[in-house]
Amino acid sequence: MDIDLHNLHFLRPLWLWLLLPGVLLPLAWYYRRQTLAAGHSNIAAHLLKHLRLDGHDRHLLRPVHLASALLILGAVAMAGPSWEQDRPEFLDNRAPLILALDLSGSMDASDIAPSRLEAAKHKLHSLIERRQGAATGLIAYAGSAHLVLPATRDPALLDSFLQALASNLIEQPGKNVLAVIEQARALVAAEDGPATLVLLSDGADRSQLPRLAKALQGTRLQVLVLAVGNSDDGLIKGPDGQPLSDSQGRPQLGRFDKDGLKQLASALDAPLGSLTLDDDDLDWIEAHAQAHFDDASADPQALHWKDAGYWLCWPLLVLGFLCIRRGWSLNWSACLLLGLLLPVDGARANALVDAFLTPDQQGRWAFEHHHYPAAAAHFSDPYWKGIAAYNAADYDLALASFARLQSAPAYFYLGNIYTRRFKFDQAIAAYTEALRLQPEFAEAKANLALAQALAKDYDSAQENAPEVKPDQVAYDKPAGKGPSKQVETPQAGSDELWLQNLTTSPADFLRRKFRLQDQAPGGTQ
Repeated sequence: MDIDLHNLHFLRPLWLWLLLPGVLLPLAWYYRRQTLAAGHSNIAAHLLKHLRLDGHDRHLLRPVHLASALLILGAVAMAGPSWEQDRPEFLDNRAPLILALDLSGSMDASDIAPSRLEAAKHKLHSLIERRQGAATGLIAYAGSAHLVLPATRDPALLDSFLQALASNLIEQPGKNVLAVIEQARALVAAEDGPATLVLLSDGADRSQLPRLAKALQGTRLQVLVLAVGNSDDGLIKGPDGQPLSDSQGRPQLGRFDKDGLKQLASALDAPLGSLTLDDDDLDWIEAHAQAHFDDASADPQALHWKDAGYWLCWPLLVLGFLCIRRGWSLNWSACLLLGLLLPVDGARANALVDAFLTPDQQGRWAFEHHHYPAAAAHFSDPYWKGIAAYNAADYDLALASFARLQSAPAYFYLGNIYTRRFKFDQAIAAYTEALRLQPEFAEAKANLALAQALAKDYDSAQENAPEVKPDQVAYDKPAGKGPSKQVETPQAGSDELWLQNLTTSPADFLRRKFRLQDQAPGGTQ
């Protein structure tokens, strides 16, 4: 273990006051001993050694020395010596990204084959593939902005929604970057960490430019602008690949607003780049994102230091055993006791562990070691019991635990459980309550929109489900031989019918979700 003396400091320096009694204790003992010895100065030295019971003191190490060492080591341990930086828990080794893709009609222009939008999606696909395991969120925008996915580390899920994006998903025309920043701010606040927003667009709404700088104030959000398009305006083609025409028969052009993008980057104080045929643009994005991430991590307000005081627990434990044992020797029974005190699997907790660890402490140890059923059994705190039960897929216990709480996270998990059980009305009510208690709850907003869309699909599937009649009617006895009993073959469950009749694609789901959000009071437009 290398110690950097230049960065050595103490996280809780007030505990160092214990060093004073630790140093003074052996001095006081030595002074008292000398005083007692001086009291016998009127007795001849050759007689005194025969009158004293201890004879010659052959022990160099006395209990007072051990007590002093305990105080000194304990003071240093409690003061929290630290010399190594530690990133906060919310930070990873890779910089988090928020991708914002312009879905306005001009992105269908074909100056970049096959279209600007498809080229941008292909580029983002490559970016997602090279960022395996890194947190990446996705926002779609035109005249309004919508969260497609909050920051996720699942590249397959993210790419499936990315490929479903199309210019006809958002009905409101425009390029509302202010709404994008509002969505990104909510994501950054939820993650409580720095992030980089990448805007991929072919133009800008110049009327918003004066308000953009103010929208970024007080955030740890960096913005990058990536231009999508060539210097010439491109034809807009329809689904059949033929150029579209306006009402006067003229071909529709997707304007590439190069000057607008420059002004947008200037207003946001953001670097401006463009799509390239190679991976230079991807390297450019990751370099800027990582630099911002490292700078934000080095911020003194966000800087965490590793507490190395726990390394002193082992010598303190040895000193403690020496202090309580006659003759200050550590025997094998003490080692056995130490082994019994070490943490054990939560499922095999014994009375000795119960004597030293509370149920919540035992539950936390089991939870951190991924023993979720054991953690749920140990926790007495209803929130942590619910979290452990949720991870253990014990949804009955999780439901009972979260129902006892009145917090936004508890209602969020209640909504998740109700959604898993196809109780969409209750899920919508739970997500709504979570957002009432915590308005800036990005995950709850996303899941609320998902539950609303699934509720409509479920109701539609139930209405259109074919009536399933029994394959045959059988009787347990011949007619006239006794009471008859009608037996029907099992009918497919409603959940299975719903899944069989559910034809909603990711694009249809997103279109419905965006429409619901735009129609809601105080939407994202």
